[in-house]
Amino acid sequence: MAHRVLSLLLVLLLLSCGKDTIRIKPEKKTLVASVYASALVQPDSLYAVYSSVAGILDKVFVNEGDSVVKGSPLFQIYNKTPELNRENTKINLQDAREAYKGSAAVLEGLREEIHTAKLKLQNDSINFKRQERLWQQEIGSKAEYDIKKLNYELSLNNLNVLQNNYERTKDELRNKVVKAENTYQAAIVSTNEFTITSKINGRVYAIYKNIGEIVTTMEPLASVGSLDDFLIELLVDEVDIVKLKPYQKVIVNLDAYPEEVFEGRVHKIYPKKDERSQTFKVEAVFETAPEVLFPGLAGEANIIVSEKENTLTIPLEYLIDNHTVKTQDGPVNVEIGSKNLTEVEILSGIDEHTDIIKPKQ
Repeated sequence: MAHRVLSLLLVLLLLSCGKDTIRIKPEKKTLVASVYASALVQPDSLYAVYSSVAGILDKVFVNEGDSVVKGSPLFQIYNKTPELNRENTKINLQDAREAYKGSAAVLEGLREEIHTAKLKLQNDSINFKRQERLWQQEIGSKAEYDIKKLNYELSLNNLNVLQNNYERTKDELRNKVVKAENTYQAAIVSTNEFTITSKINGRVYAIYKNIGEIVTTMEPLASVGSLDDFLIELLVDEVDIVKLKPYQKVIVNLDAYPEEVFEGRVHKIYPKKDERSQTFKVEAVFETAPEVLFPGLAGEANIIVSEKENTLTIPLEYLIDNHTVKTQDGPVNVEIGSKNLTEVEILSGIDEHTDIIKPKQ
């Protein structure tokens, strides 16, 4: 009986030792380290279309999926007030121009007064000069001389006053024309704001309002983006963002194409963290892309942060506490380098001839 128990214990011991002696040798291979990110396909230059004015949506000139060119109309907002203001400012501008050109009574009347004043000055000047010569010859009275002189001076002063008044009135009318033109141009701009146009050559991807609905400046009317160029929006965990830089290679798997792999490059890294998701936004551009893409296609991506050839590696599960491996001669300290989800680079401590043992889980 004791002999059977001893035999059973030996078998169990051997089995136990067999589990502990699963061993491998380090291998030299290309070690690829990457950062995981969720991926979302979006059109390039995608923007939300807003109205700068409030009103009622009167017309929709496009449908979802339509291609548009820069400046083409998308929506018409109804509001009668700006149109009336434009017509009123146009009338005011016409009146101001007529007054400035002189066909109105204001400047024409002033010109006639100046003409009359010039004739009177000419007459008073002749009379004064004649009386002055007579007085120098001691002909006539001093009173007559003084009256002729006073009439001449009054006529000269009156002409100066009229001419100054004419120039001042002309400047005022010219300024009124400028102000009326500015007001009219502002009214045109205000009216044009009720017709919303596309900012880019692209495609209408969504329309959020129907004819007859109230339009405000706070709600988007549509989404417009590039027709053919798409970006990959990547959300990267904050612990990995420091590993990224522009032009790194991106491997993309899209749910819509489960059997295919696509490549891209990091294009832009946004510096602000999303506090809700604790992630950073990164944009990548396709180098190899599907023939058909739609906004919102989702998937996963791996951003290649390092790629080392002929590197001594071991499976990550054989590493203990990030610095030790188990060998037949006992624990050995190692120096590690890059690693990915499954493998780690060994810089020193063991070589490709060392047997390492898988530790117990």
